[in-house]
Amino acid sequence: MPSKLSPAIVFDPTEGLTSRDVSIRPAGPGEVEIEVRAAGVCHSDLHVVSGDWPSDRPLVLGHEAAGVVTAAGAGVTSLKAGDHVVLSWFAPCRRCRGCVAGTAWLCTGTKAVANTLPDSTTAFADDRGEPVWPYLGLGAFTERLIVPEVAAVKVPDALPFSIGALLGCSVTTGVGAVVNTAGVRPGESAVVIGTGGVGLSVVMGLRLIGADPIIAVDLSAERLATAQRFGATHILDGAGTDVAAWCRQEFGGVDYAFEAIGSPKVIGTLPAMLAPGGAAVLVGMAATGATASFDPFDLADQGKRILGCNYGSSIGEIDIPKLARLYLAGQLPLDDLVGRTRPLREAAAAFDDLRSNIGVRTILEP
Repeated sequence: MPSKLSPAIVFDPTEGLTSRDVSIRPAGPGEVEIEVRAAGVCHSDLHVVSGDWPSDRPLVLGHEAAGVVTAAGAGVTSLKAGDHVVLSWFAPCRRCRGCVAGTAWLCTGTKAVANTLPDSTTAFADDRGEPVWPYLGLGAFTERLIVPEVAAVKVPDALPFSIGALLGCSVTTGVGAVVNTAGVRPGESAVVIGTGGVGLSVVMGLRLIGADPIIAVDLSAERLATAQRFGATHILDGAGTDVAAWCRQEFGGVDYAFEAIGSPKVIGTLPAMLAPGGAAVLVGMAATGATASFDPFDLADQGKRILGCNYGSSIGEIDIPKLARLYLAGQLPLDDLVGRTRPLREAAAAFDDLRSNIGVRTILEP
């Protein structure tokens, strides 16, 4: 029997962003039930709300969250009731070529990107019994949810839930972009375009491995000031600066240019920021079907590279506990990444803040 109804933030393709009561069925084989304690508001959720990533079905939004296991289904071995977990939205199938090769972020068998559980179903239903689907396989903007065992990563109880939520997407993506995707080495230079939650996580990752200089670019003076606290050695107002010309004049180009916005126009400017042999890293997610233009001669002649970055080239089960330990050891200043905390019912206002580039990461608490 399904559990009692609880409020959820749902995007419906006909009604838009709504609050809707949903229930969940019990955890089945290989699944766990999670009580959500904190959920981050991410641009990937906003892409759905704004229509950049169209949906043909109602979705419980939210894919960056932390909580407590309340029940485990048959066959679950790594988790039990009471465990604190971070939810990893990219739940790999563990069977495809990418997973077997150790590159789970390239999994072709995951159903998360189809907004379903691994068996192509949903555990959510509305008050009429109609299915509501979990965004990116999670649907974390509610009180309880059902996920596959592989999507719930156990973390120390000492980790605050608000910090754990950020490890579910933005921090893992940003730090992973530096360490895993790009493989930045100490002393190499980098520019970061966009200092929202993911961009600031890129800055943290660069500082963690000893990159220098670290140049942060944004339109928000507040976010740029935060980037300085996180380790940026230089800050630039993107509205009044030709960033590519500045990088060439000051440093002869940089080794790495990270784009954390998802803007095709900005992406097209990245190669001009690079020194010969440098790499542009596409961390921000663009709208479906968007295109960007490059000078192919410059790329070939100067040996420049363009790297795609999905989830920071990370494996949740491995990288999330590492990041949790780094935070608890004082190596990642993630407390400053948490901006405003709002109750779940204020999700629409949190999306407005995100559109307006106000503050850093907003946390919703059911």
